[in-house]
Amino acid sequence: MIFDAAMMSLRNLFSPETRTVFWKTLGLTIVVLIGLWFGLRESFMAFVMPLLQGLIPDLPDWAGWLTFIFGILASIGLALALALLLSPVTAIIAGLFLDDVAEVVEKRDYPNDPPGKAMPMGDAIVASIKFFGIVIVGNLFALMLLFIPGINIIAFFLVNGYLLGREFFEFAAMRFRSTEEAKRLRARHSGTVFMAGLVIALFLAVPIVNLLTPLFAAGLMVHLHKALTARDPAPSLRQG
Repeated sequence: MIFDAAMMSLRNLFSPETRTVFWKTLGLTIVVLIGLWFGLRESFMAFVMPLLQGLIPDLPDWAGWLTFIFGILASIGLALALALLLSPVTAIIAGLFLDDVAEVVEKRDYPNDPPGKAMPMGDAIVASIKFFGIVIVGNLFALMLLFIPGINIIAFFLVNGYLLGREFFEFAAMRFRSTEEAKRLRARHSGTVFMAGLVIALFLAVPIVNLLTPLFAAGLMVHLHKALTARDPAPSLRQG
């Protein structure tokens, strides 16, 4: 079920029907990440560098190579910080475009099913911001384990697998169900949703490709919700 949902979502990425939302999602993701990169860099230069210069006011000429090495380490640190933020960025962007993706998927792959109902824009924005904060906290916890070999990779996948799986599935389910029923359905199939979240986390870990995570994750969870609904046919469909 998860494999089938993932394969259908991959096919959705480059299909003609999703071309418009593809470019909107990719473009906004890139713009946000570029903005974050410059924001992190300027914050580092404005706050961290003066502090370090104050601690080492008179660096000998022969120790100039230390500055070079520190610059490299700082760049690596900024890159890691940006990688940490990719997951929450994915979450907030997906919250804005999930209904667009879901509508395309439902019309093309489930034409005989009743269409879902988009969340009001205000609710979608609030849910996305809330999810953004949750993922930030979760990844900060994973970052604390960064220097523990083996544990850091496991923590990344477990944290993001759980959070991304939970939130993306509930986003997809709430097109057809009340918030409470969406949460109950997710709880009844928590293992399946978590495994699907791990697939999203794996996709997120692939450089360059991970820029398409919002589109892939949204499509995967739409298909997964459809499959679970067929197995658990007692939804409280959203009305009006």
